[in-house]
Amino acid sequence: MRVIDPSFEILNAPDAKAMLRHIELAARTCYKSEEKINEGSAADLIKRLIKMGHHSVLEHSSLSVRFICDRGVSHELVRHRLCSFSQESTRYCNYAGEKFGKEITFVRPVFWKKGSLMYKTWEGAMKEAEKAYLYLLNNGASPQEARSVLPNSLKTDIVVTANIRQWRLVFNQRCASAAHPQMRQSMLPVLDAFSKLFPVFFEDIYSDFQSDIDKFTGMSSES
Repeated sequence: MRVIDPSFEILNAPDAKAMLRHIELAARTCYKSEEKINEGSAADLIKRLIKMGHHSVLEHSSLSVRFICDRGVSHELVRHRLCSFSQESTRYCNYAGEKFGKEITFVRPVFWKKGSLMYKTWEGAMKEAEKAYLYLLNNGASPQEARSVLPNSLKTDIVVTANIRQWRLVFNQRCASAAHPQMRQSMLPVLDAFSKLFPVFFEDIYSDFQSDIDKFTGMSSES
């Protein structure tokens, strides 16, 4: 049994200036104001459009992120239907194989401190789930059958691709205080990274959640 913390990787990080120019050209098509394009015009225009709520132009560029998270988080992610998803399949992945170290990997709950009674109870349940899964496989069950005993804490890889408008929607919903703590743990660092790489698109949302980003960084280090 292996226990890890969630993580992410941005798979396509295009040049920010190129993204801005691309979206500016699309936006100025609406007003036939292409002649106003200059070295610094893109950022100013896009900031104004975001402030005005004219977000449709943000659909012309997309970003892909590989999340390593638990199955509970992935079940919530795929509800964002306008995104595209590719996810590790428990039907075909045999975690008893060498590729997976002959063990199950689980994602550590952010809300229970390691060593606490709650954490120990969770840890015991994960060990039993792994034991049952491996027993089923060793006695002739297929991976798609044995997966029936796997819990929400099972680690999964999922690639999410969305346009800029959708990422903004995802961050506003999944970074909010009402979101599940482990969803926030996965999503707030992505917002932090996006705001540094592409500030024009995400700096307003980042400012709303900056204190939460700092808080979850501290929570993760204590887990």
